[in-house]
Amino acid sequence: MDTSEILRFCMEKGFLLDNEVLNIFNETSDVESVKLIMEKIRDTTHQRIITKHLFDQNKEKVFQIFSALPKENQQQLESLKIKLGLCIEISHEILEKKDIKQETNESNFENIKVLSSYPITTKKIEAVDFTKYFRNRFSEMRKILLDNSSLKNLVSINKISNSRQGISIIGIVSDKTITKNKNMLLEVEDLTGKIRVLINQNNQKLYEKAEEISLDSVLGFSGFGNKEILFASDVVFPDPSLPERKKSFTDESVLFLGDLHYGSKLFLENSFLKFIDYLNENEEAKKIKYLFLVGDIIAGVGTYPTQERDLKIKDIEEQFIGLAGLLSKIRKDIKIIISPGNHDGVRLMEPQPALNERYAWSIHNLKNVILTGNPAYVNIGGTNNFSGFDVLTYHGFSYPYYANTIPRLMKEDALNSPEKIMTYLLKNRHLAPSHSSVQYFPSEEDSLIIKKIPDIFISGHIHKSAISYYNNILIVSVSSWEGKTPYQEKMGNEPDFCKVPMFNLKSRTIKILDFEE
Repeated sequence: MDTSEILRFCMEKGFLLDNEVLNIFNETSDVESVKLIMEKIRDTTHQRIITKHLFDQNKEKVFQIFSALPKENQQQLESLKIKLGLCIEISHEILEKKDIKQETNESNFENIKVLSSYPITTKKIEAVDFTKYFRNRFSEMRKILLDNSSLKNLVSINKISNSRQGISIIGIVSDKTITKNKNMLLEVEDLTGKIRVLINQNNQKLYEKAEEISLDSVLGFSGFGNKEILFASDVVFPDPSLPERKKSFTDESVLFLGDLHYGSKLFLENSFLKFIDYLNENEEAKKIKYLFLVGDIIAGVGTYPTQERDLKIKDIEEQFIGLAGLLSKIRKDIKIIISPGNHDGVRLMEPQPALNERYAWSIHNLKNVILTGNPAYVNIGGTNNFSGFDVLTYHGFSYPYYANTIPRLMKEDALNSPEKIMTYLLKNRHLAPSHSSVQYFPSEEDSLIIKKIPDIFISGHIHKSAISYYNNILIVSVSSWEGKTPYQEKMGNEPDFCKVPMFNLKSRTIKILDFEE
């Protein structure tokens, strides 16, 4: 590359390169990509002097810039990434494995369809984004509630008159208090205004129903009142329901796992090897064609204070490499669908994108693996004459919040009965209705709304094994492959270990496989 061309470009754009970076850039022939990289790194870091140290300080951002380039450009710039320190050096043996990655044959995945995706964005979050986010949530949830026939005389809040009347409204709950008379008083708003909604304590059935209301949830309310206050006679949740429990014509099975925490000193490796032997050698296992892993597949690094003392493997890339080695032992006709959790090296804000290829390239290289974001909708088992099963996967980071704030869930020790939390969120048609229950990315579309009613809803995070049904929706909570931690002991959580639910798509029979030693 002509050095003068790079320098002329820098002068035009108003920034400088140090000699080390200039010499590195001079070794590549892809001048347009180099220009784009320089401009993006300047705009992202707001620095006018571009040094190798600047690249080192902003590896994540620069890696995203490289990843956004066309594939052919990325390949040409591979040596440039290494010289800039963006590729972690790995052994020759591992590098060879990476280089021989074969292209995935799409026909192998024809009966699996990922119905949701969340592209990584570097957009700066502004206050207006939260406004758009909640307005969109309200609009989408309102569409769901409009199908509920119990909401009679439905009106917008600004259309309510001064005279007492029987009406219904749909609104987002922005405040919830208890009055001196022990009644519940809600503040509810829609896109047109606000109104107070009173739940009388003497109506015990309604009051118990209202106790389950989360702040920021979108609900329907029926009752009598005027523009000042509505005396509620009913609270309407956007409850989902399936008309039937569908069955496939194909005799095949799916397994549900999560919370492996590979890399932890407490990872139950012998039990997991026993599980792999079962998949590869047991006659019963031949029907298994799908395997879901719903987050926290590795222990991660720096996930909580003093975590380092709990780790056997203290490098996140090495954790992924070790786990990939185990997963590669599973027979290749089993398709492994992996979504991330809070330990897996992706952003904590939900929705989370798929595993980062920078660290998890060894997982990306497995030929029978499909990577999704969190949450995700995945359709499995579809054929020409069968629509397949819609599976909603969500790691479950919001669950402790509801277990510790909703009165009924607190009484029922829901942290040790996660299916009750999952049922509660299905009833709300949202995976984290309260603003403070998770960190979330305020995109215009609220990806945590349960728009499409799933056939199967699967989660982890709580480390408890549970199976139940809610309105014909199969609910599955997975156990852990990590021994009981001091934190769980402190929180009163009693985890289950190495239990694997197996669901047959044809017969709908469920069997719990137990690999605990």
